[in-house]
Amino acid sequence: MFVGACSALVLGGCGGGSQQTHGETKRSYKMRISAATFPAKQAISKPVQLRVKVLNEESRAVPNVAITVDSFSYVEKYPELAASNRPVWVVERGPGAIPRRPVQSQAVSPPGGGQTVYINTWALGRLNAKATRTFTWTVVPVKSGSHDVHLTVAAGLAGNARATLARGGAVTRSFAAKIAALPPSRHVDPETGRVVEGTFSAIP
Repeated sequence: MFVGACSALVLGGCGGGSQQTHGETKRSYKMRISAATFPAKQAISKPVQLRVKVLNEESRAVPNVAITVDSFSYVEKYPELAASNRPVWVVERGPGAIPRRPVQSQAVSPPGGGQTVYINTWALGRLNAKATRTFTWTVVPVKSGSHDVHLTVAAGLAGNARATLARGGAVTRSFAAKIAALPPSRHVDPETGRVVEGTFSAIP
């Protein structure tokens, strides 16, 4: 799910800096989010997807397109907690293909191949000129209420390659989501056998 101990997109923080900066030229790349979706209305325990499509507007390739999501969790302020970070959404699967396993097995909530050593940052590799890359997260809401999701696009993981809009500024996006405390009511229609929204009407 979440891997590593660096804070989100403090790129160039945790050790191994020489390997992470290898081959990453210090420059800015014009990029933008060409499409993004996240349901505004959600419910506890009902999986939803966050999809973000990133476009490289440059005439050269981006070294490693990455996205940091800084609000899948929140900080609980109760005293004497073993860990103050609590999830708003649990990531069932992150962006990227699921790595092939060396032996036959079945994974529960596979993380996706885009995970990195940075907390809440996923990377999907080199992005060619004028090309797009889609990031998809499958998440499960676990805390009701109104919440905001913020994400930031980067052109690399070392801090040298930066993503900027054509007019300047960071490439970011925000979403507002309202999570209901209970899943929506559903029932099986006895005439069609399909699962439909709403409660089952009593037969007199």
